[in-house]
Amino acid sequence: MSKDSKPVYGGQAVVEGVMFGGKRHYVTAIRRKDDSIEYLHVPRKVNPTLQSLKKIPFIRGIVAIVEAAGNGSKHLNFSTERYDVDPSQDEEEIYNKKEPSKLEMILSVAAVGVLSFIFGKFIFTLVPVFLAELTKPIFPSDFAQVLVETVFKLMLLLAYIYFISFTPIIKRVFQYHGAEHKVINAYENGKELTVSNIQAQSRLHYRCGSSFILFTVVVGFFVYLLVPTDPLWVRVLNRLALIPVVLGISFEVLQLTNKVRDIPVLKVLGYPGLWLQLLTTKEPTDDQVEVAILSFNRLLELEQDSEKKNTEEIV
Repeated sequence: MSKDSKPVYGGQAVVEGVMFGGKRHYVTAIRRKDDSIEYLHVPRKVNPTLQSLKKIPFIRGIVAIVEAAGNGSKHLNFSTERYDVDPSQDEEEIYNKKEPSKLEMILSVAAVGVLSFIFGKFIFTLVPVFLAELTKPIFPSDFAQVLVETVFKLMLLLAYIYFISFTPIIKRVFQYHGAEHKVINAYENGKELTVSNIQAQSRLHYRCGSSFILFTVVVGFFVYLLVPTDPLWVRVLNRLALIPVVLGISFEVLQLTNKVRDIPVLKVLGYPGLWLQLLTTKEPTDDQVEVAILSFNRLLELEQDSEKKNTEEIV
């Protein structure tokens, strides 16, 4: 099977594990304190309205981002709640835990994920605006202001990622992020999913969300050149109003860079995103790669079973 004809799988690093998503399932595998592996399996719900929106360029990116934020929070919550629990306390925890209703759980997880993303986007969008405004006596033109704002935004983003990478838990998450990319690269390159084969792969990938974040900075620069920077309140309002526009265009740019990554002249378009991944990924250890392999293999099994069942139903 060629690389282009293979199913497209994505993933996300979580605390002490990796989540992978396919056409019909999401699977997370984490390593517990006793070195055991625990899985979370969530069937992928198909919403006809969302599926229709995902076919519309520039709109599909926003839908995909909101969906990923809500779903990713569920798997991240699972990993943070389970990895550090003493396995001997599992039965006691299950007995004492009051199970929320299914609707309550879905709404709470989705709300936390989406609101966290929106809050972060507002911070990284608005803080550079006010910092750039302080430099207006030196850089008064609209072009200069947008350029200074973009520089501040880039500095804020890089500084934030750089400093949080020193915290032990984030460093390990970044290692699992590298393991996730290596597994996807090995699969797409037709390699057997062994630790040695996967460790030989790059920890960078063109479809990574880190690349998307950087593209929002670059795309934002060109979009903001089309609107006024004065007065300040107008500048703030148009930055907030243009967030969906910037996100939608950035998603299309990410898709484009992935499509042309094997074309020598055009593959350089994705390089800035790959460079940012040098900060958001770290080289994983063999045991971290093992967890990523287990997660991905479990996903492949579920996807293949669903495909087989779907074929039998059609026949």
